[in-house]
Amino acid sequence: MLFSESLKKNEQFRNVYCNGKSYADRNLVVYVWKNGTIKNRLGVSCSKKVGNSVVRHRFARLVRESYRLHENIFNSGLDIVVVARACARECTYHDIEKSLLFLAGRAHIIKNGEQADIR
Repeated sequence: MLFSESLKKNEQFRNVYCNGKSYADRNLVVYVWKNGTIKNRLGVSCSKKVGNSVVRHRFARLVRESYRLHENIFNSGLDIVVVARACARECTYHDIEKSLLFLAGRAHIIKNGEQADIR
């Protein structure tokens, strides 16, 4: 992630959950909060309801890769937390990518005039 960092501490996640705005679809819930810096910070959360550690880690890798490939179209200065829903265990990379970009569009965190190139 060239322009971004990761959310790592519990208090950072709680701040986004409490103060941010949420957007959801069938596979994901995305929380967005302005962090007051010039970089985005991405956090991924996945409960045990989604699956065992292998499934949860795969989900996190898919979200990070999807964000990394499209990170240049996101506005800067945001804390973004992506939460998996239980049905995300069967999702492919393209499902995760489609959901993330759809929710980013609903949250208005994509730069004006930019289009996501979904492969």
